[in-house]
Amino acid sequence: VQLQASGGGLVQAGESLRLSCAASGRTSHRTAMGWFRQAPGKEREFVAAIRLSGNYARSVEGRFTISRDNAKNTVHLQMNSLKPEDTAVYYCAAGNSVILSSMNEGTAYDYWGQGTLVTVSS
Repeated sequence: VQLQASGGGLVQAGESLRLSCAASGRTSHRTAMGWFRQAPGKEREFVAAIRLSGNYARSVEGRFTISRDNAKNTVHLQMNSLKPEDTAVYYCAAGNSVILSSMNEGTAYDYWGQGTLVTVSS
């Protein structure tokens, strides 16, 4: 499975961005797709994930929406009301054996994209 993330950029606080992750290879509607991020000097953290429905980190709940287009093997992350603390490299991930209780754990995912940088200025 190969993952290609896109959509990052520089925005001002309060603005929106939409990230996309295109998957190729052995994925299905049962494949869990997730977004993680890593800010400079910080550890990677969970942002959102989806199999049938979305799961979110508390820090983004209500502002971010994850969705998937199974026909196009693509997952999107709509990010609204962006804050400077959302600045990070965002990585998409995929896993064919991710259980619900582990969807927020990076170690549960088998495949990772290259990352896309999101910078939010104040």
